[in-house]
Amino acid sequence: MAISFQYNKTALQTLDKQLKVRERALPTLKNKESALRVEVKKAKDKASELAVQYDDQIALYDNVARLWGEFDQNLIRISDVELSSKKIAGVFTPILDNIHFEIDTTNLFNQPVWFSEGISIIKNIAAVAIEREVYLRKMELLDFARKKTTQKVNLYEKVQIPGFQDAIRKIKRFLEDQENLSKSAQKIVKDRQEKQRQEAEL
Repeated sequence: MAISFQYNKTALQTLDKQLKVRERALPTLKNKESALRVEVKKAKDKASELAVQYDDQIALYDNVARLWGEFDQNLIRISDVELSSKKIAGVFTPILDNIHFEIDTTNLFNQPVWFSEGISIIKNIAAVAIEREVYLRKMELLDFARKKTTQKVNLYEKVQIPGFQDAIRKIKRFLEDQENLSKSAQKIVKDRQEKQRQEAEL
């Protein structure tokens, strides 16, 4: 990264401050990145676990698929899904609090006995499917934040910090050279004055 700077002490102080800010922030960013990486994995594993659980529950009732054709689907529906949020490594992620089902009990008594068990089965399957979606969303949000943090770590570590260090080195060398030239010039002037004084005395 090409950093624009001037060869003076003010620029040196400014660059030094900016370098220190980035050097102090880098360990925190690295910790955040690794924490997010762990949380992404946890959310992904939980979503996979719930997907297996969902498939298992569906497979469990495959043998009674014929009966499901008779099931009145108007008996149950999802009326609301309550979510809250939790901050993980600075990222707000969703948490499933509750699922509200609306059950039509008006004509439940006229239905076969197994319909009440069918309602319970549907509630369980729907709850697993919704929880899986929440974990997938959580994983997406955390992974997006992780990618942004990784980009920032790389920017600081591989571009900005070396760029500032290089600029500071160049300014220091320039100022040292300037100081050496100034001292040399002063010495030459002093020697010349001394020589003139000695000649004047003769």
